[in-house]
Amino acid sequence: MRRELSPMSVEQYPAVLDSMRKPPFNLDDDGIAWVESTLAGLDTNAKVGQLFCSIGIDLTEAGLDATLKVLTPGGMMYRPCTTEEAISFGSLLREKLEIPMLVAANLERGGNGIVVEGTQLGSPLEIAATGDVDIARKLGEVCGREAAAVGANWAFAPIIDIDYNFRNPITNIRTFGSDPERVKNMGVAYVEAVQAHGVAASIKHFPGDGRDERDQHLVTSVNDLGVEEWDATYGEAYTASIAAGAMTVMVGHISQPAYSRALRPDQADADILPASLAPEIMGDLLRGHLGFNGLVVTDATTMLGFAIPMPRSAAVPAAIAAGADMFLFTRNLEEDFGFMLAGVEDGTISSARLDAAVARVLGLKAALGLHTTRPAPTVEAAKSVVGCDEHQAWSRECADKAITLVKEQPGVLPLTPERYKRILYIPIESAQGVAYSVRAGACAAVRDRLVAEGFEVEDFVPKSFFEGSIEKTTDFISSYDAILYVANMSTKSNQTQVRIEWAQPMGANGPFYIASIPTIFVSVENPYHLIDVPRVKTFINTYNSNDNVLDALVEKLLGRSAFKGASPVDAFCGRWDTHL
Repeated sequence: MRRELSPMSVEQYPAVLDSMRKPPFNLDDDGIAWVESTLAGLDTNAKVGQLFCSIGIDLTEAGLDATLKVLTPGGMMYRPCTTEEAISFGSLLREKLEIPMLVAANLERGGNGIVVEGTQLGSPLEIAATGDVDIARKLGEVCGREAAAVGANWAFAPIIDIDYNFRNPITNIRTFGSDPERVKNMGVAYVEAVQAHGVAASIKHFPGDGRDERDQHLVTSVNDLGVEEWDATYGEAYTASIAAGAMTVMVGHISQPAYSRALRPDQADADILPASLAPEIMGDLLRGHLGFNGLVVTDATTMLGFAIPMPRSAAVPAAIAAGADMFLFTRNLEEDFGFMLAGVEDGTISSARLDAAVARVLGLKAALGLHTTRPAPTVEAAKSVVGCDEHQAWSRECADKAITLVKEQPGVLPLTPERYKRILYIPIESAQGVAYSVRAGACAAVRDRLVAEGFEVEDFVPKSFFEGSIEKTTDFISSYDAILYVANMSTKSNQTQVRIEWAQPMGANGPFYIASIPTIFVSVENPYHLIDVPRVKTFINTYNSNDNVLDALVEKLLGRSAFKGASPVDAFCGRWDTHL
């Protein structure tokens, strides 16, 4: 249904305090009293500190003390560490801080988003390929259980972006695919499951990534849908997760020009800002039309998408003034804290707006029960949960249901030593560092599994491919029974594209022999490689490369298990020749 559009002011204190009796916080009298009394006891510096969610890279007492010399943040995001490190640092936080800390992690694939021993259930796209919403619920269960076991209480997940553009370098396997209904339903399942364990969900990246082919880490990207199209797609996904009780929303450095123009008709194109700086997107759209009453946090403010529109000295306080309640990361802790204080002093952030934002930070802590006395996590108890057998079984279930035979040349599969003893193995692996828990060395891991199954596997080595000196085709095709490509190339932030770059000289490892030798192409990460190998006739996507996935892949290649997944995106990239 078309929403009536009307501008609204950014909410102020004390109205925000009263609103926290309602979802998603649902505070009782004691919770409201704690928020009110705690806020009243903070001076300006302490209030401004609560606006920051810093990053926990140095999880030591010295590292914490260095932060506390500048400010006392309201939250901290952990990068994956050991279970012992997470619990030890949590103990330090309780010892040194009077106000409890929000402890966050990118819990997108499983508990491995916070601790290295955690279960990686599967990438969101892998889960989407199962077609089973219950697997998305299990992802939320794993994330909630394992995060809570080590003291975390905030999941920067689920991602409810919609992967409309196969060229987008950051959404890809981090999404639940390109079907808005599936994205909506799987997002809701995750939210309900993770929050049942006292871990707040943060649905992201509002107003929605996946339309632009550019990365908000590198440019202010654009969600180019019209108002009604946005309402029916991204809007429905956010509305559903908000109704399910999502406690926080992460706002991206992504503009939504159609809504900005509709809500501010007099606004010039040059003045259209990313959502993280736009009051009409955070206030009118998110809080007003979608009715979100929880905490709003910016995406990482170290991204270029945030930096480009205005000087940082102006942008830091502008994000809070425009409606964000927390500011994620800093370029320089002391300087950004100073910029935020200056914004309070010069009125960019009014005292009422500052109190409203801090009240929401405190309200989230109260809603999670952090203001009450609770047993501290222990390493022994955590290790009974983190990476446990049940969670690993769920990961294996996901892998079995997800791996997708995108297209098949009749009669090629199964790949068995009896049919194809001599395999030419052609690995394609990103040279760059990995991100988002992607596994380095997955190609070698597949090769090892094939050797263990009894194949004679020869790795491809580039030879002379210049005219007149190329090996005879007849000699080449008589040397191998099959060719197997395995690509492990993942999208990651600050990388503009992921495309296959063939070996020198002259694309030596390219698919020269697909018309002569049975050829199978497997991608263990990026689902869109058909754009570069369009006429490969047997193509498989796994969407992930953990051990459970690679084990399931080999079972399916050898015909011991059926392919069950269905592509949650257009793996054919909208091209006719990729279907051949």
